[in-house]
Amino acid sequence: MDPGSCYFIQPMNKEKRRRIFERLRAANPTPTTELVYRTPFELLVAVILSAQATDKGVNKATARLFAVADTPEAILALGEEGLKAHIRTIGLFNSKAGNIIKTCSILVAEHGGQVPHDRSALEALPGVGRKTANVVLNTAFGEPTMAVDTHIFRVANRTGLASGKTPLAVEQALLRHVPKAFLKDAHHWLILHGRYVCTARKPRCPECPLADLCDYRDKTPPP
Repeated sequence: MDPGSCYFIQPMNKEKRRRIFERLRAANPTPTTELVYRTPFELLVAVILSAQATDKGVNKATARLFAVADTPEAILALGEEGLKAHIRTIGLFNSKAGNIIKTCSILVAEHGGQVPHDRSALEALPGVGRKTANVVLNTAFGEPTMAVDTHIFRVANRTGLASGKTPLAVEQALLRHVPKAFLKDAHHWLILHGRYVCTARKPRCPECPLADLCDYRDKTPPP
């Protein structure tokens, strides 16, 4: 991730951070992922597929896939080629299919076909890194984790919520700085804010509900 010249200002004070999350909560009291899923396993597969793909594109593919195979055993029964037929509209579908098949085999052999509620076990699954594990832990199991994608990395640095040169540094800073009352939902609030308001090329500062609290120096001016 290229941090860009606008990043690495000093983190903001505690009161300002609290007010930011109060506003985000008031606007969206129960935030969640835009990926469509019914079980922790479906969420895991959707997140693996979402790398370098849009949630909308993933949802279209998983609607077809989960209609015929929504458990590790059912996906293994499809086989790798059968799985590819359902996800070929997703970028990198060949490698993702291989990882999902391997992951399903491990889930069946080592976890009784269930998604483990454990970071180390999740990160041991093919195609699952720290970010994916954090999404599953937070969204499926309610853990107060922070899955730092490009949106959260940008928003945290740009606003001053938490500065860092790497996703891991931003994750650790957010876990330190986000008030505990907001930590479980902060991941979703920040992703959605980055996706729809604090966008990469031209942030929508004139209509941003956090503009007066944000420390970004180069705010987009009103039209």
